[in-house]
Amino acid sequence: MTAESTKVREQPPAPARPLRPTARRAGAGRAAGFAMALPPIVLIALFIGFPIVLAFAFSLGFTGGLNRTISVIGQNVHEADGGAPTLGAYTDMFTSPRFLGDLAVTVVVTLVSTTVVVLLAAGIGLYLKFRGGMIGKVLSALAVVPLFIPVVIASWAILGFYSADGFLRSAAAQLGLDFPVWSFTMVTVVIGSVWTSLPFATLLVTSGLQAVPQAMIDAARDAGASFWRVVTAVVVPMAGVPIIIATTFTAIGILGSFTVPYFTGPNSPNMLGVDMSNYFSAFNQPQQAVVMAFVVFAIASGIAAVYVWANFRSAKESGAV
Repeated sequence: MTAESTKVREQPPAPARPLRPTARRAGAGRAAGFAMALPPIVLIALFIGFPIVLAFAFSLGFTGGLNRTISVIGQNVHEADGGAPTLGAYTDMFTSPRFLGDLAVTVVVTLVSTTVVVLLAAGIGLYLKFRGGMIGKVLSALAVVPLFIPVVIASWAILGFYSADGFLRSAAAQLGLDFPVWSFTMVTVVIGSVWTSLPFATLLVTSGLQAVPQAMIDAARDAGASFWRVVTAVVVPMAGVPIIIATTFTAIGILGSFTVPYFTGPNSPNMLGVDMSNYFSAFNQPQQAVVMAFVVFAIASGIAAVYVWANFRSAKESGAV
């Protein structure tokens, strides 16, 4: 026997490959995972998805089945002609000056309030990032205070503060000035919307700005960039995803708000959250109220698409996708 053959025989055996799970075990694992995720899916489908489908069918004139009772009680209900849906309720609303005015007011209040909230939150976050100190801590603490005050109490306080005999008019009268009355106007609705939406936006925007590496800011300063150049070219782009998420959450919350415009706003025009409640209960026109709800839902879906895009971009930048 040669030396080469002895060397070959003395080589250790190759390590055994790990056993792969069989197709049956893999299928059982998938089935177990699906069974664990099924209960919340079923609950969402039963208590959210199914009522949405039912309400959408009712808005198109399908008044049978579970929609039968509300269609009998309600007024000005448009019924489908056989199996063909009808857009009668949508035509009623989009030709109604009241609805169009409320829709315009809702969009304007949402845009203005969201802009003010994001600017205030960004201002507080930038001050904390570049200055800090006691003033920055006080500002951040004051911005979070509305979290601990119920919206109803805050709405009544805002209403009284800007009323005809409120603090501002009383203080202005001592100086011989005539301060305007803002109670039951859209001004108080904007103020109340900013008050209730500022805490969450401040927390989210501030955390996003604080996550910007200080080394990037120092490098921009060393290159000769001014303060505003650093903010617009370095800080805000790097914290863009949290700012977008805070903007979308704020806009959706203000768009569907009810308590603040109900307590502080005028009777007409007012935001759609209040108007659809009036149509459903006071005017007894549930089909028209459902149409308003789906209009708000459509606008909120457009805003939510921006939120999904921001999350996808954030996941892509982190390497998750």
